[in-house]
Amino acid sequence: MRLGDWKDQRSWDEFYRTYWRLIYSVAIKSGLREDEAWDVVQETVLTIAKQSLRNAYDPERGSFKMWLWNVTRWRINDQFRQRGKAPLPATAGENPGQTTREPVDNVPDTSGNNFSEIWEREWQENVMKAALERVKMRVSPRQFQIFECNVLQGMNATDVRRLLGVSMTQVYLAKHRVGSVLKKEIEYIRAQEK
Repeated sequence: MRLGDWKDQRSWDEFYRTYWRLIYSVAIKSGLREDEAWDVVQETVLTIAKQSLRNAYDPERGSFKMWLWNVTRWRINDQFRQRGKAPLPATAGENPGQTTREPVDNVPDTSGNNFSEIWEREWQENVMKAALERVKMRVSPRQFQIFECNVLQGMNATDVRRLLGVSMTQVYLAKHRVGSVLKKEIEYIRAQEK
């Protein structure tokens, strides 16, 4: 809802920081080149902006996650069309009325997965990355470094203590404090996908 205000630069910055990696990664894994994937990111954000001004997103018709999914698929399909490839087959029965184009569902990647599988895998990974970026802004660099070594890299507390020259208490406190902030950030991001 905050995206409907063009002047709310903070909300637009937060939206971009949260979702650009997801859109880019899905575009690459769908078979697009790097330059095409960047075009998909820009065109997806622009489409979201235009549709937000018209209040095109309706939570009654589906989740934000699905809306972003559809817009991203349409922009990927646009890139395939620009290459001169025939558009991929449409998926029936999805959020009609949001645009005149029908979304595609069978965009292949090199591993043979379909778009739905790529999107879900990348969505989950993006939630974690976006939450970690937000956590870095909220905790001290030292606490994050301890947390990263202990939790994200899987080092045991004794090794972290030796490597970073901190006490065991600092290791456990960082794990608890940063972990708590991370959990809240993940919940915040997931609440927005509904």
